[in-house]
Amino acid sequence: MTPVLSDAYGRIATDLRVSLTDRCNLRCTYCMPPEGLDWLPGPELLTDEEVVRLVRVGVTLLGIREVRFTGGEPLLRRGLPGIVAAAAALEPRPRTALTTNGIGLARLAPALAEAGLDRVNVSLDTLDADVFERLTRRRRLDDVLAGLAGAARAGLTPVKVNAVLMRGVNDHEAADLLAYCLEHGYQLRFIEQMPLDAQHGWQRESMVTADEILDRLSAAHTLTPAGGAARGSAPAELFLVDGGPATVGVIGSVTRPFCGACDRVRLTADGQVRNCLFAREESDLRGPLRAGATDAELAERWRAAVATKRPGHGIDDPGFLQPARPMSAIGG
Repeated sequence: MTPVLSDAYGRIATDLRVSLTDRCNLRCTYCMPPEGLDWLPGPELLTDEEVVRLVRVGVTLLGIREVRFTGGEPLLRRGLPGIVAAAAALEPRPRTALTTNGIGLARLAPALAEAGLDRVNVSLDTLDADVFERLTRRRRLDDVLAGLAGAARAGLTPVKVNAVLMRGVNDHEAADLLAYCLEHGYQLRFIEQMPLDAQHGWQRESMVTADEILDRLSAAHTLTPAGGAARGSAPAELFLVDGGPATVGVIGSVTRPFCGACDRVRLTADGQVRNCLFAREESDLRGPLRAGATDAELAERWRAAVATKRPGHGIDDPGFLQPARPMSAIGG
């Protein structure tokens, strides 16, 4: 058995994204409808012990070096601190991270840091409470800002902020978001809106592109490429702000794809392996796990699944179709 997750194009997956739930306490317009979605039934979700076992297989048998916990909203998973602690106790120890909307993070950050979480990414698309409510259908901006501050106090650094700009909604806030992050020592990453909404309403012409984001930022700051080297498997192109040392990143998932160097693999909350956010195929690990498969057998199934990874996400292909699962059910 090959002790890595490799595909036919020479890419090796070392970064595992683990969705812990498809549930979320926000209703972001670019993700789900106002009424929410039909959540996965409890018995279909991996138990805490099953999550930990699959993470262990990935780390100890298949070369996973970073584990990022996602959702839906992972802070809704009651067993999160224990799952983090189990992952952080593995040998070799993987880097551990969390992608969250920040609601509840101020309260949970100390426990997560004690459990072994290394850092967090927090979604923050606006600094305007009214715009936040329009985007998320909830009035919780203060909770998100408190979560960011709580993460920093707990040492979950670098604290990274993910922002999606929506044309005519918050695209005028690019410079304000950067100023806020610079003031507080957070690392800001702008992400192009991707076709992963449950409503399938994404339109390319309404997407704020990486070039547009850089133009808006350049009106207020001098940006220069950081390091001058290729970004490799990192999704963000980094730019020094006014000579540095602070940076801002732009993730052009649609217009500047990084598929050729992708090192990610995803595990959904119901135990399915996904090779790409936009994959339309999944490989089941939950069924074999519950049927008594050994760790070696699970690893072999996982390796076979990754071997079929396609060369790119295919958004520009004439026959592109959005995946059946929305972002909240895949994990970022």
